[in-house]
Amino acid sequence: MTPSRKSGPAGPKPPDIKIPVRDQESSGGVVFRRDAVSGRIEIAIISVGPQRRWQLPKGMVDAGEKPEVTAVREAREEAGVETRVQSHVETIEYWYAGLEGGIRVRFHKRVHFYLLEYISGDTRDHDAEVNEARWIPIEEAFSQLAFVGERRVVEKAKGMLQEQAQGQ
Repeated sequence: MTPSRKSGPAGPKPPDIKIPVRDQESSGGVVFRRDAVSGRIEIAIISVGPQRRWQLPKGMVDAGEKPEVTAVREAREEAGVETRVQSHVETIEYWYAGLEGGIRVRFHKRVHFYLLEYISGDTRDHDAEVNEARWIPIEEAFSQLAFVGERRVVEKAKGMLQEQAQGQ
């Protein structure tokens, strides 16, 4: 006897439940400066959450806002520094599950990362959602950043900065 399409070996088939999907767009950057004496490149990283996870400054793109503007805004808010956009580094994408109004939702996230040149400011002037912001040598970022995608972005930014230095 062949089981009907509505039942399986363990009984009736559960109804297909569609999980809603939401698109999210964020933007941030690799904020860099060159040490005036050594010429060494440093980048700004931030610690967030109770687990004190280290990451690059980034946040949600506001309605009508360009990702480049968001990246500069987030550097100011989360890392406490003023920057200017040099170039786009990479856009990373990933999926994650979460709750929206108590309903389970799948989020498709795109994060635009830019190479942001430091102009002024102090990392101690970050906003309250950040535990700490600090400057570190770019080589140390690979062991400190929590996310593989962000480590890849920093590696690419490092290559871009090396090319700039060779072109000068």
